[in-house]
Amino acid sequence: MSQLKDDLMLKLKNKEAKLGVVGLGYVGLPLAVEKAKAGYKVIGFDVQSKKVDMVNTGDNYIGDIVDEDLKRLVAAGQLTATTDFSFVKEVDTVCICVPTPLDIYKQPDLSYVVSSTESVAKYLHKGMLVVLESTTYPGTTEEVCKPILEKSGLKCGEDFFLAFSPERVDPGNKEFKTKNTPKVVGGCTEECTQVAASLYRNVLESDVKEVSSPAVAEMEKILENTFRNINIALANEMAMLCNKMGIDVWEVIDAAKTKPYGFMPFYPGPGLGGHCIPLDPFYLEWKAKEYDFHTKLIETSGIINDCMPEFVVDNVMKLLNRNKKALNGAKVLLLGVAYKKDIDDMRESPALKVIDHLIKNGAEIIYNDPFIPSFKHNGVEYKSVKWEDAIKFADVVVITTDHSDYDYEKIIAESSLIYDTRNATKNVKNNREKIVKL
Repeated sequence: MSQLKDDLMLKLKNKEAKLGVVGLGYVGLPLAVEKAKAGYKVIGFDVQSKKVDMVNTGDNYIGDIVDEDLKRLVAAGQLTATTDFSFVKEVDTVCICVPTPLDIYKQPDLSYVVSSTESVAKYLHKGMLVVLESTTYPGTTEEVCKPILEKSGLKCGEDFFLAFSPERVDPGNKEFKTKNTPKVVGGCTEECTQVAASLYRNVLESDVKEVSSPAVAEMEKILENTFRNINIALANEMAMLCNKMGIDVWEVIDAAKTKPYGFMPFYPGPGLGGHCIPLDPFYLEWKAKEYDFHTKLIETSGIINDCMPEFVVDNVMKLLNRNKKALNGAKVLLLGVAYKKDIDDMRESPALKVIDHLIKNGAEIIYNDPFIPSFKHNGVEYKSVKWEDAIKFADVVVITTDHSDYDYEKIIAESSLIYDTRNATKNVKNNREKIVKL
């Protein structure tokens, strides 16, 4: 096996290896672009022909990728995309970057991982490296992916390399992107780890941390997002208590973060969004039951975070009542439906749950989002309106996403009532009497 390792590592070092990426979404396409920018020939695989066609024409659909980079790499033949997995036989490495959602019972849905691994297994060849990047529970790489790949007749650690390296994509982050975010790698054998680490060291500018197994790397990613989930839940619970006590929770957090040690600021909001933080703890919770272990703190944090959209709507209702208006029949303008500022990603957006609770209480919903011109939710088509026009008729404006493009001074000046769930209006000096914060 060491000869296979040496051969592949030499090909990686000399940029002679051809690299594959399965899944051309928020994780996969940026990774494919970075690999191509590093000088490798890259093939992207996806079951959605629309994505494949857009990549092959150089049309970018991911915000963290520079449009010109994609066009240049495609034009130069460095990056191509296909729905035909038979081309896996041409690549030396393949990274699987597909979604790992929860089912309706909040249990792990590994169908995308399984189907992708099966597609790779059909064309697996000797000396090849397979890396799973999809966030999942500890044990997935060795318990799910490895047996599927070994159905090819090749043996992991003898004929091919297998590792897990969690994606750490943070959409919209101006400082840390795929290129410079540190990587964690854990292989099924020591040589698997070495080869996978070599791949990332030849592509990225970041540090690569090698760990002893895929399970450690899988658990590490779950810990990252569970840490954030729990601390956000604490901030949300503090926000609810401060609301009852008439204390500004945002001022409390700003004061607390002046301590140079022992405190890390987390902020409340209308709920959790994105593909990772709201979902990943449930993967660990599900796996823990196999060991007769109940993750009490994780479960409690999930309950707190899940109640925030309803808490927001209850407060909106109280605000309208103070103005002698009912939420039933009120015109509510939501500013922002993306799950975080300055991106076009609506996955698990708390704004959707806010909408659900508003509609349940009879409110009339309109929204604006400069990044999301339209969306469909529960069978209803929503289209972004000009906030400059809509604000004149809205009974209340709810800031659910604090996009930088918004002119908050003007929004407050022209609205009758603002409910700010993100502290977006903190720097506005005038018309403070119109603002109520989470």
